[in-house]
Amino acid sequence: MPAELPTRVAVTRILLADDHRVVRAGLKLLLAEEPDFEVVGEAGDAGSVVRRCAELQPDVLVLDLGMPGPPTLQILPKLAQRCPELAVVVLTMQADPAYAQASLRAGAMAFVLKEAADEELKRAIRVAARGQTFLSPELGARLVLGERTARDGTPDLSPRELEVLRLVALGHTNAEIGQLLAISVRTVETHRGHVSQKLGCATRAELVRHALDRHLLDV
Repeated sequence: MPAELPTRVAVTRILLADDHRVVRAGLKLLLAEEPDFEVVGEAGDAGSVVRRCAELQPDVLVLDLGMPGPPTLQILPKLAQRCPELAVVVLTMQADPAYAQASLRAGAMAFVLKEAADEELKRAIRVAARGQTFLSPELGARLVLGERTARDGTPDLSPRELEVLRLVALGHTNAEIGQLLAISVRTVETHRGHVSQKLGCATRAELVRHALDRHLLDV
């Protein structure tokens, strides 16, 4: 009888996007352990991610949120247009559930913390490649426990303050916001101070949560 041919393993093609070369090298070693994974390319800044995805057509993009270049959340809609079959797995140090919500709303399929990458990244890639959503269990629990309902009496913001709030939550610096809105950096700082005072938000993470409550990051 002729020998049976070995079963071919379906391979998931992966692009790694992180601005730290040592992180990319570690991820490649981690993923190389799996016969159904193939790292086909890398990107070191947000500006090159869309181009690399269009060139290589990976199945899954593992994407860091904090890379230099355009705010990462803003490139997700572009990726959806250029590479509609692409599944995005966000891998980040940002442990605030607000960032997970913003990433999933912007089009990511999975959100994994770097501190848990050795345990969760492989599973997240496989889940995302199937078109399903994955969220780090720790963050999932915090989202459920921290679910917030709309409050009566929330101070109203002016249209310009809402614009500033949205751009802050998307990761823009004050200088970038000034350029986008054609106003000075000092004016941006003034608006941002008013927003923080009205909402009682002391940190960027708190501003992101409020922006999510108002659906300002929906795309």
